[in-house]
Amino acid sequence: MTIDLDALVLAKGSHDDREQGVCLMEAVAWFAGQEHTDHPPCVSPVLAAFGRSWNDALPDDQRHILKPFIPLLPGTAGDGHELARSYLAVDWLAREHAPAFLALTPALIPHADALRALSPLRDARAVQAAKPALAAARDAARAAARDAAWDAAGAAAWDAAWDAIGAAAGDVAWDAAWAAARDVLAPTVTQLQESAIVLFSAMIHPETMP
Repeated sequence: MTIDLDALVLAKGSHDDREQGVCLMEAVAWFAGQEHTDHPPCVSPVLAAFGRSWNDALPDDQRHILKPFIPLLPGTAGDGHELARSYLAVDWLAREHAPAFLALTPALIPHADALRALSPLRDARAVQAAKPALAAARDAARAAARDAAWDAAGAAAWDAAWDAIGAAAGDVAWDAAWAAARDVLAPTVTQLQESAIVLFSAMIHPETMP
């Protein structure tokens, strides 16, 4: 049976077989003619990790926004762009995702602004140059948590974002980052989802980035 992308409904989580439903990565495996799995070997591990977590973070009525990516993901494994994708992921976490948490607390807004003002983190030199601003934001956030200036949810959200910056290609890191966004950033989660679409598109074809 071939996949009908128009009629397809993406579901949360992994499934034992296609009759139970499919998530984004399971749909990609199906589209590519591969066995049922949410770890299709034809997809870049960085893209697959992001896609699995993003799929599960989206509400049921919004998951359809991922369907246009299904035909774009096969063939990204082993294409030589994994490092570039990882830098794009780190850049988004450091300059968009983490500042969203910091901006929840007035005292931390200057640090959110400092992270947003960083140059794009596209290589090791840029990441190295950004470390002082990242470390200052981390320390200020931890101090705010110790001083009870930041509620427990905000502190936990920052910790999740910080951990994700250090392991941007991993499922656990993305899961924590999206979970934090769901729990703490209800007013801005739509904005993060919109920016994630731009990020994912860029990660698929990082060679087109300026």
